[in-house]
Amino acid sequence: MVNKESIQRSGILTDKSLSFLSFKREFLEKSKYFQSNKIRNYFNVSDNDWNSWKWQLRNQIKTAEKLKEIFDITQHEFEQLVKVSEKFRFAITPYYLSLIQNFNKSDPIYLQCIPQIDELYYGGKIDPMNESNNNPAGTITRRYPDRVILNVTNSCAAFCRHCQRRRNIGEKDIYINEASLEESFEYIKSHPEIRDVLITGGDPLTLSDSCIENILIKIRSIETVEIIRIGTRIPVTLPQRITSELITI
Repeated sequence: MVNKESIQRSGILTDKSLSFLSFKREFLEKSKYFQSNKIRNYFNVSDNDWNSWKWQLRNQIKTAEKLKEIFDITQHEFEQLVKVSEKFRFAITPYYLSLIQNFNKSDPIYLQCIPQIDELYYGGKIDPMNESNNNPAGTITRRYPDRVILNVTNSCAAFCRHCQRRRNIGEKDIYINEASLEESFEYIKSHPEIRDVLITGGDPLTLSDSCIENILIKIRSIETVEIIRIGTRIPVTLPQRITSELITI
């Protein structure tokens, strides 16, 4: 049974935290507003464009030079960014970049998306999941009896530095051609034990509405498929993409 002393102590602890919580809310709101405005001002962008997922993708930050123009980074930091990005390309939407608090190098989004010199230290495997040896048809990866991966693009709104499919990122965005997709659909159709299809890439939601709809229709027409999943980080990295049209699809 809870005693009065415990309740009183709990109240004291709560009171002690109130000033910190107030400061935290104020600090985060101010810094977020400042960072967002800094990037918006750099692009001289209207609210309509900022809220457009197509504008965000067209204006991804992809070079060390662009980062240096936006943020006050040292020459040493710039040279490291150049060195890493020459080997492993990067990209991040203006929106997602604006969430990095004061371009703090300990910020989780910074660590996730901005190239770091440690990436050049060799080790590990290019294909840790051995996906390249589990590609029976088209653009499919099959590692389990009842489910497959359908890779539809190597494009992402933001490239995670820890991406397990870094080998597929390459130097430019690639969208899987119709013939390869059709071969994939035929494979799924000819294997009734496959009940679960994970559409991934890259990020499938970087595709156009019509392309996404076509892929979903083709998979849904296969009677033996029970589950369709979409592997995406778009709701986080590019929330502007979640339009009413996409939701309808």
